[in-house]
Amino acid sequence: MIRAFLLSLIFLSLALPGQAGYRFEDHAPVVWTGRTPDSYAVHGLDVARFQDRIDWRKAKRAGVEFAFIKATEGGDFFDPMFDDHWSGARRADIPRGAYHFYYFCRPAKEQAAWFIQNVPRRRGTLPPVLDMEWNPHSPTCVKRPPAKEVRRQARIFLRMVEKHYGLRPIIYTTPEFYSQNQMGKLPGVEFWLRSTAKSLEHAYPGQHWKFWQYTGTGLVPGVTGGVDVNVFNGSGEDWQKWLRSHRR
Repeated sequence: MIRAFLLSLIFLSLALPGQAGYRFEDHAPVVWTGRTPDSYAVHGLDVARFQDRIDWRKAKRAGVEFAFIKATEGGDFFDPMFDDHWSGARRADIPRGAYHFYYFCRPAKEQAAWFIQNVPRRRGTLPPVLDMEWNPHSPTCVKRPPAKEVRRQARIFLRMVEKHYGLRPIIYTTPEFYSQNQMGKLPGVEFWLRSTAKSLEHAYPGQHWKFWQYTGTGLVPGVTGGVDVNVFNGSGEDWQKWLRSHRR
């Protein structure tokens, strides 16, 4: 009976939020193999219109050290919560950057121009981010160009945005998209990679990366409901060095 009781406690500890491997509590924790998210020193969020107004100071006190905020999508969508999140993170003195969700039914030049039109060029912000992933649920565009064309479009966007802001954009992507489009062939790119079920050494063997999105169901003080949580690949000292070299 005692053995059964102990086993039940172990099961509950794995099933409940706040299990080993996480910095913050989580709606849907997993059991990690390999290096766990909580072993990294620097954690941050990415947010969009799905998050209501955030208490950024409370989030910072809880350990949030950076934020990536959705600004644009395609060539005509501007996230209605961008301005609120952007100014709120600034007031809390949280380093923040903006990201663009790529749409494969619009020319890359138009999308880069739309991002530039809507995201202010301010000193001290993080590099822009190009979010490239398949979107099978889109009501207007489910195109999947061949890998070579995907990388060509990415290069166009990266060049235009880098020229305007003076910083090389980061690329965010998923395991399926990364593999199918051989994104590792893009030279000089820093990657922000998603993997919510496997550690990155298993999901992207051999790939260097700067940020890891490890959950979409994090429970972070100051944020209502679940939120994407990420880590930076390095120590606290590495983070400060990276900030000094990557903030315009």
